[in-house]
Amino acid sequence: MSDADPAAAVEHGSTLRNSVMTRIQFRRLDGILLLDKSTGMSSNAALQVARRLFRAEKGGHTGSLDPLATGLLPLCFGEATKIAGLLLGSAKAYDAEIMLGQTTDTDDAEGQVLLQRPVPSISAEALQAALVPLTGSIRQRAPIYSALKQGGEPLYVKARRGDVIEAPEREVHVHAIEVLEQQPERLRLRVTCGSGTYIRSLARDLGEALGCGAHISALRRLWVEPFREPAMVTLDQLRAMVEAGDETGMDALLLPLAAGLAEYPRIDLDADQTHRFCVGQRQRDPSWPHGLVAVFGPDDAVQGLGQVDDSGLLAPQRRFNL
Repeated sequence: MSDADPAAAVEHGSTLRNSVMTRIQFRRLDGILLLDKSTGMSSNAALQVARRLFRAEKGGHTGSLDPLATGLLPLCFGEATKIAGLLLGSAKAYDAEIMLGQTTDTDDAEGQVLLQRPVPSISAEALQAALVPLTGSIRQRAPIYSALKQGGEPLYVKARRGDVIEAPEREVHVHAIEVLEQQPERLRLRVTCGSGTYIRSLARDLGEALGCGAHISALRRLWVEPFREPAMVTLDQLRAMVEAGDETGMDALLLPLAAGLAEYPRIDLDADQTHRFCVGQRQRDPSWPHGLVAVFGPDDAVQGLGQVDDSGLLAPQRRFNL
């Protein structure tokens, strides 16, 4: 056992990290990185590591993955942070491993076991029947250990403090649940869902429907609209590229901001129309698609987001400075 003072070690480590941060020469960088997040790391921690490796001045992620979870975490740098909110609201798909017979306080394997029950014999038909009420537009209660805020404070902070919490219910949409594997005490499901859906809550509610309780033992996010077939990269791969001095190769991993707008209707403006859009002027063309649109100018350059009303009037909403 070491005689070193743990607090001093932590302080020394923090000082070293701060020293490293002060030596990083951050730069203007615009684009989207499709990160394959590893387990055991929060989404924000993964973002900050990637931002330092790229030396990006500004960065944001597009919706948290639980520390237990792995898989796709789109990271936005520079001007791409302006569309992070749009990606946050996109459809997503997950592969989930569910352990039956145990209920935990976090609804996943990282929590404390609250209740252990025997697992009955569950037929494929009974499992499908239990999944039906969890599909479509449903009311879902969030886990008490979640980033949702109550009174300006995340629920997980209240839970760790021991507060009594009434987790909120909200409407979410589950497009489909596919059974990939069924074992006596373990299930593998593929879930396609809309924004705000907690897969941990689905596992918890499925366990209750089956009468034995359940929790998530492993979770991987497969895709986020519009990145249906993502070519993901890990932090370890990025670290290796930094050590090799391959900054050009790293930058080539970034998708352009426009890639994040692929699901939105597009309108193309000429040079004069582009200028008017960029200075905030409204303009009308009845042929333009209605709703939120991605606006492009000459040379296929994305200019921003606009809102087109029923008369074809385009109102600038957000300008990209690329």
